[in-house]
Amino acid sequence: QLQLVESGGGWVQPGGSLRLSCAHSALTLRYNAIGWFRQAPGKEREGVSCISTSGRRTNYADSVKGRFTISRDNAKNTVYLQMNSLNAEDTAVYYCAVGRSDWYGSTCPVYDMNYWGKGTLVTVSS
Repeated sequence: QLQLVESGGGWVQPGGSLRLSCAHSALTLRYNAIGWFRQAPGKEREGVSCISTSGRRTNYADSVKGRFTISRDNAKNTVYLQMNSLNAEDTAVYYCAVGRSDWYGSTCPVYDMNYWGKGTLVTVSS
């Protein structure tokens, strides 16, 4: 059974950094785009970043460009999200998900994600 497990969330002060990890269990997911999403209380889930199967193509939401970096290590079946210069607006539950395609021209679309993790909470406050 396919599993996606996010980790690395927690509390951080504004301006701080966190690194999220998304570990998946299936070797076949090396051929799928993987995205990071977030959902803040009372808001819809939104795409944060997306990475192609090779890792050479990435995309970011405007709100995180220049602060977040997505990467993947297919040998370890893991995708990462390095988050720097965090602010209160970044507070949310962060999810990783696997797309049905190998790449999307923008942040991975929520509607085309095949598998989802359970999420990890990121809280940014002083």
